Amino acid sequence: MSDPNPQNIYDEYYYATGCGLPYRRDEHWMTFFGRIAEQIVSSIAPKRVLDAGCALGLLVEQLHLRGVEVAGIDISEYAINSAPESIRALMRVGSIAEPFGQRYDLIVCIEVLEHMPCAEAEQAVINFCQYSDDILFSSSPLDFKEATHCNVHPIEYWADLFARQGFVRDVDYDASFLTPWAIRFRRSSEPQHRIVRNYERRFWELWKANTDLRELAVEQRKQIEGLHQHAQNLTELHQMIQAETQAHSQAQYERLNAEHIAYTAQLEQDLAQKIAQINELKATIERIEAGRIMRIMRMLRRG
Repeated sequence: MSDPNPQNIYDEYYYATGCGLPYRRDEHWMTFFGRIAEQIVSSIAPKRVLDAGCALGLLVEQLHLRGVEVAGIDISEYAINSAPESIRALMRVGSIAEPFGQRYDLIVCIEVLEHMPCAEAEQAVINFCQYSDDILFSSSPLDFKEATHCNVHPIEYWADLFARQGFVRDVDYDASFLTPWAIRFRRSSEPQHRIVRNYERRFWELWKANTDLRELAVEQRKQIEGLHQHAQNLTELHQMIQAETQAHSQAQYERLNAEHIAYTAQLEQDLAQKIAQINELKATIERIEAGRIMRIMRMLRRG
């Protein structure tokens, strides 16, 4: 960093803006570190733990609540002073690249070394390995956008540093509850051929899982393509049925309309005939009535 004084970097503003969500003792972060603490206790069961780069002491607090003898160290005076009174005595301001003074069953270092200059980070790794045989480690291999990330490296870089100290990945331990790239490094006294065997075993398992998943993805893609084609066929069939139905309906409408016109014409013709018959009958009645009147008048004249 351009500013050599970490107290001017890891201050209140940093913890409010530099960790994604504001980094504080709230429900989100307490739940997050509570799950980490629970996993550490259940899967590793350490008696004495050091949180190297403990920040506000959220993990320290959660481990302490679960009965673990825990300590925290962080370079930020603001962070240490912001910890709850109940655990502040368990924490201290200091550099994780300097001797710790006692050994630990487990050292946890979560997203810290990418903030440190390269030489200091390498010394921190050496320091971890001198004071513990078991290290739960995570350092972002991806996030170059964070302004304080001056030492971002891929996973193999850190694995190389730990291997130089006689530590190798525990290939059977899943540390992804920390981050997707987290690793549990442990001191190894096994001969090289056994270490290689373990790595090859784990590599084969992961390779086979990856291959099977790819094959499954291809199979599912073919199934999806088949379903998509089937859906298209159904759509086309539906359109054909709809078109035939419309054509049939149109023909049926035209036939019924023609029948209606013919029926209406026939009704009009029949009505005209009836009217003509009525008019003819009316004329006949009028002639008969006129004749009857004439007869009556003649009879009257005679009398």
